[in-house]
Amino acid sequence: MSGKGKGKGKGGRGSGKSVSSSSKAGLQFPVARVGRYLKKGGYASRVGVGAGVYLAAVLEYLCAEILELAGNAARDNKKTRIVPRHITLAVKNDEELNKLLGGVTIASGGVLPNIHAVLLPKKSAK
Repeated sequence: MSGKGKGKGKGGRGSGKSVSSSSKAGLQFPVARVGRYLKKGGYASRVGVGAGVYLAAVLEYLCAEILELAGNAARDNKKTRIVPRHITLAVKNDEELNKLLGGVTIASGGVLPNIHAVLLPKKSAK
């Protein structure tokens, strides 16, 4: 038998390793999994291939943004590890992220330090 059939032989078009859709899109988030969840979620009767790529890119961008701000908050508190408190501080201090995640509660996140102006001691006039 000569090696002219289907299979993973050397050369030809079908040779080599398979390339993931995430690496094709240049993303870290799983494009195929996001696309599968979109289809199984029943959000629409038909879901295009590009929808998974787009949503994975948006999710990756949001995660990168939040993690960068949380890392800055951790560094401000002289910590090397990001904890939920740092994520809360990052989200609440950023106007757009605060609007996006307005109704979200982060477990063990706490609240922003804030003392109402009425409760502060009055400055006596001398």
